Amino acid sequence: MRRIVPSAADPANRLVAGELETRWNKALIRVTEVETKIANHEAIAPSRVESPPLIFTTLADDLRAVWTAPTTNGRLKKRIVRTLISEVIADIDADAAEIILVIHWMGGVHTELRLPLRRKGQRNSTAPDIVAAVRQLVLIANDNFIAGTLNRNGLVTGNGNRWTRERVTSLRSNYKIPVYRPTQDGNEPYLNLSKAARLLGIASKTLRIAAESGEIEALHPLCDGPWIFSRNSLTGAQAQSIAMRARASANYPTGPHPDQQNLFSSTT
Repeated sequence: MRRIVPSAADPANRLVAGELETRWNKALIRVTEVETKIANHEAIAPSRVESPPLIFTTLADDLRAVWTAPTTNGRLKKRIVRTLISEVIADIDADAAEIILVIHWMGGVHTELRLPLRRKGQRNSTAPDIVAAVRQLVLIANDNFIAGTLNRNGLVTGNGNRWTRERVTSLRSNYKIPVYRPTQDGNEPYLNLSKAARLLGIASKTLRIAAESGEIEALHPLCDGPWIFSRNSLTGAQAQSIAMRARASANYPTGPHPDQQNLFSSTT
């Protein structure tokens, strides 16, 4: 590499040339240090073993199970994405009002995705029924549990994403929904189905059928989600009547009173 010689420069610029030479030499020293570190790392790094294609085929079959597993957190998903995707190129189709994403996979395959372009002033708000469900779920559950429940019911955010603990936290913050905090004495004001049934000393199925029939007040914000009982309702006369009836008759463990008539024949 060519060095700058101050003596060969114009006398008026000799000071500037000297400063440039000093910086240039420092840069050369830094390059040499980096090259040495790279060479040392490659010398001690184990040689890369090429995996047979069959292994990657097996991994592809298991990817969906790994991705949707409740134990798979955001950090692991990021590692999976970095392993499978080489790069993502984004472009905008102004005529179609769409964002074009071209995914370059590690194997050389390309996938194009098109997403609607967010227009100026447009807001993708969370559905009101989801907000209402979260208001009730926080009575007995933390944000991580709520995210799993929303995903299990096939619900998504306003932007169409799956729910995570962070997104539930953000939703609560936006709508000023308090966080779930267990009481120190263990006397929770609201209980799920199993805890409520244990408090009454009856089977969970007994209490669930009683709640479904309207015999006892309970919240059920989502079809595939927990039942929520207030402790006050469990200490009332109606709840005690259900518990006494269930304990008194093994042949009638659940639901309405046995003398109650039904207009429709049972289909179960």
